[in-house]
Amino acid sequence: MIANNVNKKHLLVLGTASHVGKSAIVTALCRIFSAEHKVAPFKAQNMSLNSWITVDGKEIGIAQAIQAKAAGVEPTADMNPVLLKPKGDRVSQVIILGEPYADKSAGAYYDSIEETHDVLKGALKRLEDEYDLIVMEGAGGAAEINLYERDIVNIGTARITDAPIILVGDIERGGVFASLYGTIQLLPEDVRKNVRGLIINKFRGDPAILESGLTELEELTGIPVLGVMPYFKLRIPSEDSVSIGDKSADDGEHYDVDIAVIRLTRISNFTDFEPLEHMAKVRYVDLSDDLGNPDAIIIPGTKNTTSDLNDLVESGMADRIKSFYGKVPILGICGGYQMLGKSIVDSGIEGGESARLDGLGLLDIETVFDAYEKRTVQVTKTVKESGPIFDSIKGEDVTGYEIHMGLSSSKKPVFGDDGCADDSGLVIGTYLHGLFDNVNIRRALISYLLEKKGLGFKEEDIPDKDPYDELADVARENLDMNKIYDMIGLEPEKV
Repeated sequence: MIANNVNKKHLLVLGTASHVGKSAIVTALCRIFSAEHKVAPFKAQNMSLNSWITVDGKEIGIAQAIQAKAAGVEPTADMNPVLLKPKGDRVSQVIILGEPYADKSAGAYYDSIEETHDVLKGALKRLEDEYDLIVMEGAGGAAEINLYERDIVNIGTARITDAPIILVGDIERGGVFASLYGTIQLLPEDVRKNVRGLIINKFRGDPAILESGLTELEELTGIPVLGVMPYFKLRIPSEDSVSIGDKSADDGEHYDVDIAVIRLTRISNFTDFEPLEHMAKVRYVDLSDDLGNPDAIIIPGTKNTTSDLNDLVESGMADRIKSFYGKVPILGICGGYQMLGKSIVDSGIEGGESARLDGLGLLDIETVFDAYEKRTVQVTKTVKESGPIFDSIKGEDVTGYEIHMGLSSSKKPVFGDDGCADDSGLVIGTYLHGLFDNVNIRRALISYLLEKKGLGFKEEDIPDKDPYDELADVARENLDMNKIYDMIGLEPEKV
């Protein structure tokens, strides 16, 4: 362990652009370093509709929660002091230290950026008091030269901590050498001097063909390439909606079960369904698309229930979903649960104006939005009798977390006092995010769907290796970890 009387250590992982794999690299490093050190992740500002609720009811970006789990520590709001949740019309809900602060436009937010600087400094100080090492993540591209004086997450974090920096580039979309070199050249000198290593991510093929390019890049920049990470399918939740674009229509073709997830315009927490991707073909269906012939349909969460309900109806998708009523399970999570009900009464909280909207009418509930209050809590519930899908696990516990505005009435709850089912048990709604993280829920749903097709459940389809260990092993095999330990002044990992 690091001695308590030495300076705390920091490492900052920046990227050449959004979605280059910064979060995955930080997650891997958190798992590796946590074997011998007390480690915390940190991201000063995150923009994402995929969020997580801490044990004390604070809302943070899901990536930092995942990184904390990889490090073996409990996620806290200090690990992501500022979370921006886009609402549309260039407005985002600003969440400060896990609490809703205000809805702001980009201009109004950046006008108060000095105040936000103080928030992140306080969060970092509290983490430094508790942890030996803080592995920090930037956002988007590090070389956003128009934002340097207002940037708290890349340049701001780099200047506050003076931390050694690893720069990550994504080779999958091409131009990785230019993007790495260009980013380095555009960084302010006081930040550029701290870039100690480069990582090329998502490479498909034999890395030997890159050797001449890697050598020349090192000669041009004077910065070592720490390794080339291969492309592989992560089993950790995605950070934001950009990742949906990576989900191929061919993914899961070898599975016997087909699940259609409605890709709402303002979809949030689609990570709820990623655990199912290792047991079924999960398709994200645009509102204008045909549903095909799914074995189950899921309506996910949304940042704005009334707006997405209107889109669902106007696109005709609502009618396409209802055409499957009584034929296949139809499930709704959070906002999707609210849409399945008879009506939504909004006093202006969701849509800006008072309105009463008809829902899909598949569940006997009404949802009311009458206060700008969000329920954010981790929960454990007991499975109640709810028809053919979950009867096999009646009485068992499930865990999850709630992030929602609005209250829904239900006469037939499914999980404790939560959710609702119709009389057939084939239409089910719940406020529980993370529901399919529960093995018993996944097994019950997939078993039911397989039995309907005359097939049996395959236990081997449930991955048994820890996904964080799997990711860490790939990093160990492909990165020069000794150089990374050296740049932050730590002894290499004992093996």
